[in-house]
Amino acid sequence: MTDAKILVVEDDESLALVLSDALGHEGYRALVERDGQRALERATATRFDLVILDLMLPTLDGTEVCRRLRRAGVRTPVLMLTARGREEDRVRGLDAGADDYVTKPFSVRELLARVRARLRATTAPPSDVVRMGDAEVDFVAHVLRRGGAEVALTKTELGMLRVFARNPGVVLPRARFLDEVWGLRSFPTTRTVDMHVLRLREKLGDVGDEPRHLRTVHGVGYRYDP
Repeated sequence: MTDAKILVVEDDESLALVLSDALGHEGYRALVERDGQRALERATATRFDLVILDLMLPTLDGTEVCRRLRRAGVRTPVLMLTARGREEDRVRGLDAGADDYVTKPFSVRELLARVRARLRATTAPPSDVVRMGDAEVDFVAHVLRRGGAEVALTKTELGMLRVFARNPGVVLPRARFLDEVWGLRSFPTTRTVDMHVLRLREKLGDVGDEPRHLRTVHGVGYRYDP
């Protein structure tokens, strides 16, 4: 998706120029905003394929911009730029609706890789059967096949696996599953998500002290590594 239109929201003029040039070199159409309020207005009024959103911005910070976009029904993927070592900022951004984050300082190569992954996840056509680790998930038959055996999947388990499969390598907060699978913005406890992940690991054969595929990102959520 090299013709993707990307909104870069960054108040550091030199960094914004570097990002814009790098994205343009890759064939993307990059537009730059340096103010949170103007970025919110632009992303609400114009369709973008991705928003790269800095956390610290004039008028509105990145977390508030993201939160208001989601409240307005804008589902454009958001890649947030956060400061290294500020776990609470990353958690706040993901809970506000961001899809992924990159910590500063970062390499341009890393950022471009995240951009490609995010765009692939957004544009990838749905598949009826997906290979996940040592198992095969059939989204039509609602079953998981592994080692010659067939295991039934609940609607909730199937929904969670679809979110994982569409977002490989992306850190997914628990709130993301509650929103997309349960259809709720809030839930009495995120422990529900944790229990479902444990059951999915068992069915996928992804058990042990260090799961290979459904990995825990402490303080944030989970990441699917194919």
